[in-house]
Order: sequence, then structure tokens, then C-alpha cells
Amino acid sequence: MVARNQRDAFTQAGAGIAAFRSWGKGDSARPTILSVVTTDLTLPLDNAAIERILPHRYPFLLVDKITEFEEDKRIVGVKNVSLNERYLAHRAGELPVLPPTILTEAVAQVGAILILAKPENREKLPYFLGIERLRFLHPVHPGDVVVIEATVDRLRSRMGQLKGWARVGDTRVLEGTMRFALGPRKERS
Repeated sequence: MVARNQRDAFTQAGAGIAAFRSWGKGDSARPTILSVVTTDLTLPLDNAAIERILPHRYPFLLVDKITEFEEDKRIVGVKNVSLNERYLAHRAGELPVLPPTILTEAVAQVGAILILAKPENREKLPYFLGIERLRFLHPVHPGDVVVIEATVDRLRSRMGQLKGWARVGDTRVLEGTMRFALGPRKERS
């Protein structure tokens, strides 16, 4: 809780520290999240740890767990596909299928965790510049556990390129290359 005469307060949140700033004047001041700083990444990263890195929240947070992480090199995440997910596409008499666009976004989110884990990128957001050579190889159904891997192809101070794969068991279901730019994280008003 923020004291009436206190302008800044810090709270410990698991492995990270969230910085808060008082907003408004007097008793109606509300704390607003400014930034999230993670100290060490202890694998596997669960949903709470992922939320400290990514700005996404349910139902748009598509990564359930991070199992492997090599800074500036590669990352492996898991997406569990459930029948309860609203965006599953299906017709009468057919199995529900995870839309390819949702699978592409899941790969992008795993790649974003890899990029945002670097200390110099923690106050930035990755923005899509392009998707190249993206291939959907097999459908993904409810009950499938999608293992997503992303590797850094190129990374500069403000731009980069990732290669991503998704597989169910030993079957590759998606592969492609994504380009992104890093921009400033805007404060919510």
C-alpha cells in the first residue's frame, strides 16, 4: 500500500521488483506499474514469471511455461492446447484446430521472452516487422502439448531476427523466421 506522503514505493514480487509511482494527488493516488525487473531466471519459468517479462495477460498470454533458456541464443517454451480455448476453429463433425495465427503468436511470445530477458531490453517492447518463410506443416488439436523453440538469428540494438519452430511430440507443426524492432515501452495513463 502506498503511504499518503510517499511518492515512490517498491515491492518485492517473486524474482523481480516492480516499481510503482503515485498517480494523482491526495488520498485518491493510485500506484501505476512503471517497469518490471527480473533478477535471475530460474527454470522452469511459470505463468507468474512469464507475466513479469511479457506485457500480455490472459487470454492473450499464449505461453504456459519456459523450460530451457540460453541468453542471446535460444529458448524453449510450452503451450498446452485445451478444449476450453475460445479461438479453436472447428466445423460440425471435425476436430477443433488451433488457428495458425494463434500458433504464430505463441512462437512470437516465446521469442519475445528471449529478447526481453536481456537487461538492456527490459524497458522495451518488441514489434513485428515481418514474418518470412512461415510454414504450417500439421494441425494442432486440443490435448496437444506444443513445444516451441526460438533461436536468435540476428540481434542488434534496435532490430533483430528470430527463427522459430513448434512441434507436437516429434512432429514439427510450424517453422519460420520473424523480424522485429525494439521500441520504448509506453506508460499507461
